[in-house]
Amino acid sequence: MFAYKLSNLYYSFMKPLYFLALMLFFSCGQQVTKKTNRTKEITFTKQGSLQILDSLNQPKARFDIELATDEYARQTGLMYRKSMKDSQAMLFIFEDEAPRYFYMKNTYIPLDIIYINGQNKIVSFAKDAKPLDETALPSHKAAKYVLEIKSGLADQYHLAVNDKVLWQRN
Repeated sequence: MFAYKLSNLYYSFMKPLYFLALMLFFSCGQQVTKKTNRTKEITFTKQGSLQILDSLNQPKARFDIELATDEYARQTGLMYRKSMKDSQAMLFIFEDEAPRYFYMKNTYIPLDIIYINGQNKIVSFAKDAKPLDETALPSHKAAKYVLEIKSGLADQYHLAVNDKVLWQRN
C-alpha cells in the first residue's frame, strides 16, 4: 500500500514537469524570427510647376513642385527625405498671410527657404538652413507661401526680394 501511494505521489508530481518538458522541447524547435520595421523612403511627387520672375518679368528659375496644402503636409514638409533634385521644390500654401517660422527638424537636406506674400512676391529668405537644426527661421514679414529649394540655389539663380513667383497645379 505504501509503494502504491508513493508511486501515485510520484506521478502526480512528475506529470506537470513532464508536460513542461514537452512544451520546452517543442518551443525550442520553432525558429524565432526577428521582425524589423523598414521605413519606405519618401519620394518626390510632382503636383505642379513654379516659375520665379524678375522685376521685368524675365524668368530666373523654374521648379517642379510638390504642394503642402493641409496641416499634416505643412508640418511634415521635406522631413525624412534623403535627397532632392535641383529642379524640385516644395511649396507650402497657407490660408492666411502671417509671419512664418520654419525649422529643420528631421530634415536631412540643406535648404534655402523663401517666404512669399499674398501678392506672390518674395519678402525674405532663410538661406542655407542646416539639416536637423531646430532653430526657428522667421520670415520677418507676413507670408502666405513658403518655398523650399536646395541650399545655394537662391544665390545661384540670383533670387531677390520682390521677385515674382507664379505657380500652377498639374
